[in-house]
Amino acid sequence: MVDETAFRHARDEINSLPCIFERALLARHAVCDLAVPHQIAERETVACAQPEAHEACARMSVLLREKSAFALGLVGTQRILPHAMVMKIQCGGLDGLKALLEPQALAPNVRRLVRLAQEAYGDLGELPFSEIVQGMAAWKARRRHTGAPR
Repeated sequence: MVDETAFRHARDEINSLPCIFERALLARHAVCDLAVPHQIAERETVACAQPEAHEACARMSVLLREKSAFALGLVGTQRILPHAMVMKIQCGGLDGLKALLEPQALAPNVRRLVRLAQEAYGDLGELPFSEIVQGMAAWKARRRHTGAPR
């Protein structure tokens, strides 16, 4: 078992530019052309290969969180959110972006969607978030497999 403090220290040394949408990528819900996976002990982490793309994804993430607050019943968007809510924002937000910008794609490609959004709308703040938030509201986590029925 890896000490949590040691893990965080090793992760910060190995992964200096952590992927903003890491949870969606690790859940295999989305892909990214710039994702660089790393293994630390038994854990997996994902880095971003390009600082400019990382910055654009960070802006998108903030906007997704802010614009979905009312629809998802969030009171304060600055506080730390539970894992399930972060997954809903990341995976559902990427689903909403995919439906808006690239509905024919099999899975959301984070870098491609952010780039398409920038090309189509200029400022990411101009995206039609009411449509994107519908993807968040519709997203459901996969049910855990509990094993054999009783």
